Amino acid sequence: MSERIPFVVIGAGAMGLATTWQLARGGHRVIALEQFERGHTRGASHGATRNFNNAYGEEHYLDLLAAARTGWDDLARATGEPLLRLHGLVTHGDDALVAHVHQALTARGERAELLSEREAAQRWAGMRFAGDVLLTEDAGVVRADAALRTLEEAARAHGADVRFGHAVVDVAEHPDGVTVTVESGGERYVLRADTVIVTAGAWTSRLLPAGFPLPRLTVTEESPAHVAPRSPGDAWPSFNHFLGGSGAAGHAPHPGQTYGMPTPGEGVKVGFHHVGPVVDPDLRSFQPTPELARGLEDYVRDWFPGLDPASAEPISCTYTSTDTEDFVLDRRGRIVVGAGFSGHGFKFTPAVGGVLAHLAVDDTVQAAAPFRIDR
Repeated sequence: MSERIPFVVIGAGAMGLATTWQLARGGHRVIALEQFERGHTRGASHGATRNFNNAYGEEHYLDLLAAARTGWDDLARATGEPLLRLHGLVTHGDDALVAHVHQALTARGERAELLSEREAAQRWAGMRFAGDVLLTEDAGVVRADAALRTLEEAARAHGADVRFGHAVVDVAEHPDGVTVTVESGGERYVLRADTVIVTAGAWTSRLLPAGFPLPRLTVTEESPAHVAPRSPGDAWPSFNHFLGGSGAAGHAPHPGQTYGMPTPGEGVKVGFHHVGPVVDPDLRSFQPTPELARGLEDYVRDWFPGLDPASAEPISCTYTSTDTEDFVLDRRGRIVVGAGFSGHGFKFTPAVGGVLAHLAVDDTVQAAAPFRIDR
């Protein structure tokens, strides 16, 4: 069996579904292929919440964030499903970084307020703070599981064909298009596309044709945890705690940057950023590294008097990261790639989908320079 289609998206996690939605609502015929079942936990898009963290000082990320906020609002209006909870974000631990982000946000007219350690501790008694504390009110969480459902529904409403349990086994580019060989239910078929968009997370490098100039992608297994509050009625912000700078005293024994957010019904999510072991995405243990799990409990004990460290319930997820932790949003020939999102990409999902859709539709378009392959 062979089908001809203008656009094929490989990988229907958050970024793939967003790209599919953006293409479909632009009037384009598109098929999205996902090797696993709907709602699977093998990638980086599952779970109830992701940090809607606006503490960026770089213009290209702030531009992308503004577009993402518009996209989340568009989805909410179209589907009636609110996808953001804006309960605020606190960022601390590196005074120089906090000052830089504060300046960048206020220069753009965003709400951003500097608090002292004492002021922050009075407001959130369940947390300790280091140095200056940046409060950004227009931040919080994305409801991740709901976002995936909504993106799929919105894409289908515009005519997209989203196929779960359809694994891509080969991608080959030709002068007149790209052939995509797919396996499903023990049978194979071929799609012939004008343009292919690869948003396959940890499997990206394996799917691209030999010689595709992709920056190195490293796949790690990360193990944040949900931790129970000692007083369930307390309010919690989302948070970033950076290692480094004059305000980081006491943080140094821990592996590195931490982040987290309240997840109703599950506790407060707390995690070390990008410290997990390198893994093969098909051979993961789905278990936390014991020393990192103990380290996370120690961190909670040190910095969160309002949480019970013994209650930590680990979560397994993958990061797929470039060496700089910047995204890859680029096109070569008839193949567009979106990759390297792990650790801080989910909040940008609708905007990333928009960029990848524009790259697919118009081969003269380019993403911001830091996202290009030749950066």
